[in-house]
Amino acid sequence: MEYKQGYVYELMDQGGPTDNRESYFKEAVDEMMRARVLCAKANAVLPDDPTYVTYLEELFGRKLDDVRILTPFICDFGNRVKFGKGVFINHSAILSASGGIEFEDGVMTAPGLRIATINHDMNDRHTTYTYGKVHIKKNAWIGMNATICPGVTIGEYAVVAAGAVVTKDVPDYAVVGGVPAKVIRTLDPNEQRE
Repeated sequence: MEYKQGYVYELMDQGGPTDNRESYFKEAVDEMMRARVLCAKANAVLPDDPTYVTYLEELFGRKLDDVRILTPFICDFGNRVKFGKGVFINHSAILSASGGIEFEDGVMTAPGLRIATINHDMNDRHTTYTYGKVHIKKNAWIGMNATICPGVTIGEYAVVAAGAVVTKDVPDYAVVGGVPAKVIRTLDPNEQRE
């Protein structure tokens, strides 16, 4: 069967499922290889050499003068990630981005961030995938070694504690922690600054 270009991404945006045996999935495989190569090139440049950013700009298809990403860094679908202004991604982040990831303005992440936007079917786990976009809203702060699962939205000014595994949406101004993450407290919106 013939599929139009971009069909695999339409399926991902709908949450799937996709089947890696179908011809439309080759477009996704090609993007994964492109992304892996560009991340490997960026990670091979010494961190004090700012030219590593040129590989990341190619990966994301945009200038990164208003975004800072430290290496080492891994992202498997550069074409599925959107950045607002003033985003900071600390080193050792792994973005499994096929389902889509959006970082709004001012998001800050500590080292070791893990974001998953894809999952495997429980019964057909080798070939069938489902997806859920991760959306991190304005000025959220993600702690060291936090994991964000598919389909989660992190609210504005929210804080995710180190080591948390976030499986459900986080409200604006909430502080969450634990496995699975739960609300620990709520910040005072009047005390938050840009």
